[in-house]
Amino acid sequence: MNMIKTAMLIAAMTALFMGIGYMIGGSGGMMIALVIALAMNAFSYWNSDKMVLRMYNAVEVDRANAPEYYGIVESLAERANLPMPKVYLIKNDQPNAFATGRNPENAAVAATTGLLERMSREEVAGVMAHELAHIQHRDTLTMTITATLAGAISMLGNFAFFFGGSRDNNNPFGFIGVLAAMIVAPLAAMIVQMAISRTREYSADRRGAEICGNPEWLASALGKLAAAAGRTVNVQAERNPATAHMFIINPLNGQRADNLFSTHPDTENRIRALMAMAAEMDRPARMETQAHERPASSPEPVEAPLSRPAKTGSSGIPKTGQTRWGRDGGGGKKGPWG
Repeated sequence: MNMIKTAMLIAAMTALFMGIGYMIGGSGGMMIALVIALAMNAFSYWNSDKMVLRMYNAVEVDRANAPEYYGIVESLAERANLPMPKVYLIKNDQPNAFATGRNPENAAVAATTGLLERMSREEVAGVMAHELAHIQHRDTLTMTITATLAGAISMLGNFAFFFGGSRDNNNPFGFIGVLAAMIVAPLAAMIVQMAISRTREYSADRRGAEICGNPEWLASALGKLAAAAGRTVNVQAERNPATAHMFIINPLNGQRADNLFSTHPDTENRIRALMAMAAEMDRPARMETQAHERPASSPEPVEAPLSRPAKTGSSGIPKTGQTRWGRDGGGGKKGPWG
């Protein structure tokens, strides 16, 4: 089903791209836009992960130079029955993370140094589980191709003025068409980005909570991420705003309103959904525990079954000592995640 939705979305973005081309250059402009869109779709399919990671100067890490961070992703991927993705580190003070890649077999996750330095082990596990959920749901291809096409559409709108507005250029709408393209193109691209991000974030939150085993870990991380993102400027994201919807939290601003012009759902709404999920998980655990409680007259204790992982307990995530980030990842700065 996700593959069908992905194909439909890519078709819609391509049609939008062609429509803007028609508004600027008539039928000739539409055909040129179609050729460009098809070439971009093909290129993005095979190189989407490399493009985005290069934009953010992400450095691949492994068990040798980032043992805890890599170990967390490895353990979570195993719990989710996913192939081990490539693991990247971005030297950036803003705490954030994203996933990319065309499929689970060719996927990558990336976290900023700010995320690893400011979050607890459990919170990092919640965030990376959310990103693995995007990979499992095959959202990464859609999100990355949409980022590429949205950037191209916005650029096309900015270039519209230079194409002129006369009918001699086969523009059926004249200057009005050019003006409309300049205004409508970036807005339309932005709305498409918002739609895919907002609808898929809730789903990834829920699946991520299931993967890490405790919704409260991700809920706690989201609260910290939203607060820090509004105070820390992500220069790389500001230069590439079309990629904003890929991150777990909007890297461009601290916007809190859950409205049409937000690239992400309201963080408080996401936290409430996760806490409701935690309560649902608690209910059967409490009932099962009560059913196995030892009666007062019983001479032998009865061991209660395990519930979901404790807030600060083990969840199968390996724990190693404090190590360095690695030469390329964080300039040798010490942190709790390797």
